Amino acid sequence: MHRVTLIPGDGIGPSISEATTRIIDAAGVKIHWDTVEAGLSAIDKYRDPLPPNVIESIKANKVALKGPLTTPVGSGFRSVNVALRKEFDLYSNVRPARSFEGVPARYEGIDLVIVRENTEEFYAGIEHYIDPSRSAAETIGIVTRMGSERILRYAYEYARKHGRKKVTTVHKANILKYTGGLFLDVAHEVAKHYPDIVSNDKIVDNMAMQMVTNPHQFDVIVTTNLFGDILSDLASGLVGGLGLAPGANIGYEVALFEAVHGSAPDIAGKNLANPCALVLAGVMMLRHIGEESAADRIENAVSTVLKEGKYVTADLKPAAPVGTTEMTQAIINKLK
Repeated sequence: MHRVTLIPGDGIGPSISEATTRIIDAAGVKIHWDTVEAGLSAIDKYRDPLPPNVIESIKANKVALKGPLTTPVGSGFRSVNVALRKEFDLYSNVRPARSFEGVPARYEGIDLVIVRENTEEFYAGIEHYIDPSRSAAETIGIVTRMGSERILRYAYEYARKHGRKKVTTVHKANILKYTGGLFLDVAHEVAKHYPDIVSNDKIVDNMAMQMVTNPHQFDVIVTTNLFGDILSDLASGLVGGLGLAPGANIGYEVALFEAVHGSAPDIAGKNLANPCALVLAGVMMLRHIGEESAADRIENAVSTVLKEGKYVTADLKPAAPVGTTEMTQAIINKLK
């Protein structure tokens, strides 16, 4: 019996979390779901978007599945997503982008993975106003040799483990000569230890253009925090949107799996949300805990439902969609 912390999340989070746990349970995986509240519901109940019991549960279980969370704008509350990454040093953010047959998209046959540094640079939270009138602000992007080396090594080890042939490092070292230059220097050093993998690098603006014009040239992409955030959303747009975009946050001891998209409060409770991003995050989680067979079966069931296109949500089939529960049941039926 596995123990996994479940954070249902805000907005559409509870509905797609329920869909995901139903599908995993239907696949026969024995999981005790330790359900805890974070985000808006926790603010209402505990006056804290990240109560101590959430941290305690994740520390105990080492694995968590998280629905999307909302950070209130201008309220003074911290981002739960960023806080969790810092609390557990979840330094690696892994975001696959894969084409599914039957899903309308710009391209077919895309299968790439973005490995994003998750704790440093401009998302480290080091920022302030520089004058009392708040007419100007400053953000400091910290890039360390240690942080760069561990994310680059993670990307190469991921490529080797999963039979990937190429790693592309993305940077802006032509302008950010110290931070970008350090990241690129470390990339060249790390690449020497992986002669079996093709290595190259691209400047981020050129990379964005190359991903749009010829995405099939890429395999594993590794980059810094801000660039990884932007490029992973771009990649999801190439394969059909954020509704199919799972993510994993990996540290030395803890792993947290999530949908990349937001909480979509405008459609919360309306049985409209596509559950696939969180379901596919669940697939990543199952592989992490050694349930490879169940992961393969669920991924194949999702692929079949998407290919047939009969029981899919409005983002995938606006003309004749079904709801979240109907799509979930269709995936479960394919498992059987």
